[in-house]
Amino acid sequence: MLTPAQKLGPLYRGTFLFGIACGISIALTPLYLDAHGYDKEQIGSLALIFAAGLVLFAVPVGGVLRRFGGERTLIAMLVGYAVCVAGFPFMQSYGGIAGIRFLDGLFSIGVWVSSETIVLSRADAEHKGHLTSLYAIWLASGYVVGPVLATGLARVISQSHLFVLAGVLAITAAVYLSRKLRSQAGAEAAGAEAAPSDGEMGPAADEESEAMGLGTLLVRLKTSCLAAFSYGYFQASVVLFLPLYLIESKGIPRDDTIILPGLFCFGMLLFSNAAGRRGDRFGHLKVVTRLSALGTLCLLAFVFVDAYWLMCALVFGAGATFASMSPVALALIGVIVPRSQLSRANSVYNTFYAGGMLVGPPLTSVIFARFGGAAMLYHLSALWAVFVVFSLVFARDDPATRRARSARAAA
Repeated sequence: MLTPAQKLGPLYRGTFLFGIACGISIALTPLYLDAHGYDKEQIGSLALIFAAGLVLFAVPVGGVLRRFGGERTLIAMLVGYAVCVAGFPFMQSYGGIAGIRFLDGLFSIGVWVSSETIVLSRADAEHKGHLTSLYAIWLASGYVVGPVLATGLARVISQSHLFVLAGVLAITAAVYLSRKLRSQAGAEAAGAEAAPSDGEMGPAADEESEAMGLGTLLVRLKTSCLAAFSYGYFQASVVLFLPLYLIESKGIPRDDTIILPGLFCFGMLLFSNAAGRRGDRFGHLKVVTRLSALGTLCLLAFVFVDAYWLMCALVFGAGATFASMSPVALALIGVIVPRSQLSRANSVYNTFYAGGMLVGPPLTSVIFARFGGAAMLYHLSALWAVFVVFSLVFARDDPATRRARSARAAA
């Protein structure tokens, strides 16, 4: 009988290939559009169209998962993503590019939700944080490798061919997962007829299987959903505006800001698994709250430091806290909703994440333009401070906290 980590091995490796494809696309898209005469406003509007695809499909994909299952949905979404990313350089008009960027967002959220649902459904209750953090590490590693690979290959092949390469990688992930997950599901069915396959969301014996109302689901998920919204808002805003703040307000040379996304990812890669393990041991919401509080301090410190090496350390710290918090918040879903509701719960969670990505950049840009970079950082810090207070107020949402408090009361 395979362990949960062994069951998820193929998914992790397929996720890595998908991450590389995304990394290539993310790195090249603005450069490609700029080289083909699109101005900054058009590039920004295309980013919003991509985010709209994320938001509009985040909830419906839950129904697709319940109808077709995690495995088939994931493979279909990967194929759709591959077609979009490979077809992007062949679009000859703004309308064509806008359409394919919208579909790119739609299929991307489909891949995320189906992959995360499979992870949550296959992870046992004692190791959800550990296993979701491994998923995040594999995905983030692909995001790091993709731009590096694109930078090297751009010397010998065109950007259009690199987009096609990204599509090939996504198709390869789909074929690999189709073979591995199906053979794995067949082996499980032969060994244990009652075991649910591939994250089809069959409820465990001790879990409620009836449909849960959306209101009830939102009440259960409120802390995870606010964490997802805050992270999406923060991540999309900081990527765009933190380098500009450092250039304009701190006098950092433009080329010296290129390393910042890598430092952020490096912090996440080093600390997310440790955060996940601590979440499994002490309570996921407790770890999410503490990481968010530490990350808020890193954000505030940017206003008061001027040394470049300290700024690099703070970016690393933000990755180690905020980015490590995200998979632990995802793991919390797996311990507060029944398995039969994981697809719906995860689609709602990702709706809040995509919503944060959609509204964060335009609101942050207004604050930056009118009040300056320091005000921008203060407002992002305030967002996280609100989340920390919210999670402390609703700490009992985490079953681990309820058990700990009950044990202390009985002692």
